[in-house]
Amino acid sequence: MASPIVAIIGRPNVGKSTLVNRLCHSREAIVHDEPGVTRDRTYQDGFWGEREFKVVDTGGLVFDDDSEFLPEIREQANLALEEASVALVIVDGQQGITAADEAIAEWLRGHPCKTLVAVNKCESPSQGLAMAAEFWRLGLGEPFPISAIHGAGTGDLMDRVVALLPALESRNDDDDPIQIAIVGRPNVGKSSLLNAISGQQRAIVSPIRGTTRDTIDTSLIKEGKAWRIVDTAGIRRRRSVNYGPEFFGINRSFKAIVRSDVCVLVIDALDGVTEQDQRLAGRIEADGRACVVVVNKWDAVQKDSHTMPLMEKELRAKLYFLDWAQMLFTSALNGQRVESIFSLAALAVEQHRRRVSTSVVNEVLEEALRWRTPPTTRGGRQGRLYYGTQVASQPPSFTLFVNDPKLFGDTYRRYVERHLREGLGFEGTPIKLFWRGKQQRAAERELARQQNRSS
Repeated sequence: MASPIVAIIGRPNVGKSTLVNRLCHSREAIVHDEPGVTRDRTYQDGFWGEREFKVVDTGGLVFDDDSEFLPEIREQANLALEEASVALVIVDGQQGITAADEAIAEWLRGHPCKTLVAVNKCESPSQGLAMAAEFWRLGLGEPFPISAIHGAGTGDLMDRVVALLPALESRNDDDDPIQIAIVGRPNVGKSSLLNAISGQQRAIVSPIRGTTRDTIDTSLIKEGKAWRIVDTAGIRRRRSVNYGPEFFGINRSFKAIVRSDVCVLVIDALDGVTEQDQRLAGRIEADGRACVVVVNKWDAVQKDSHTMPLMEKELRAKLYFLDWAQMLFTSALNGQRVESIFSLAALAVEQHRRRVSTSVVNEVLEEALRWRTPPTTRGGRQGRLYYGTQVASQPPSFTLFVNDPKLFGDTYRRYVERHLREGLGFEGTPIKLFWRGKQQRAAERELARQQNRSS
């Protein structure tokens, strides 16, 4: 059984994201003194005592205004309530009851989930109970005075939340889900792709740049495997980003790349590969993540039987960082080839985690040496490659033992890497090569001897 869900509901700027970070012992929810920072519903793992649950943060609810994003925020909050076991309504104890709080209370009476009221910003223990007492008038049950920023009162609140959660059931699937991070520039269709993959309106889609600010996690089962898909904020060049919600969102996007098993880099078929796409490709490769390149908006391209191979050749020439990644042409709008993302991602993750025996590695290296010997310097010194072994996975990493790494230039190193790929596969994942010389190995042995003597 999936973990029960606690939905955090309230009007803007009452401290919802601050409380989410406290309950989940994290700093993932963006906290900023500006209304409308949170827009989509975002999930994190929470726990209290021995109970585990999911906490879903929602955007600030406003019912008397249908301006930018507010109807979509209400829809996201409504979807969160439909799957929640407990709704935790956050109000501002210092401001008292507002018309917006009363509208939310009236709206919640149409939902079946259990409801609790947390009166935030009650830092004073002596005044907290008096401030909270006013909120009995909402008709949502006992109000709990708390301070989300300091933690006061949250223990009593969570004891009550846990008591309302459904009883635990055994889980059949103990495997950790495969983590996919959907990354790309603003407005390339990342959120539309997430909605198409999940089959629901999981993220707000808008032509306005910067609509997605948080990283949005979605769990589902595909290809017989558990997946956790993370939609990220569109990543612009750093100098174009002001300090604020977008800055925090982009930093979380970079963290999502690092913690993912595989990245889905979304490219706009109409724009082609831009300079920022190249930077993102380089970032994925440098972080050692598996990758699938998804060329979105393929439905908007006028094409014939030659368009796809010609465009792939053009795109790969610019995405040379990811020449090892599979490329897929999709349309999030009509769902074209969207399901194929999972099979390609599963293959990339499998190769990313794969290990190869030392004997097989050296068979491939010997063949590479027969086809092309290492270069010789003008002074007559020639590089010698003795043997290699895989030392790590995720990404696959190999140490090559040579006489002197300086004798192997970039051209020959690229040749060896290309030959390893041709012989060993590793589609969809970067590989790393470490070149170690005799002097380096001798220094390491001497250091080990000195450490043994001192011990």
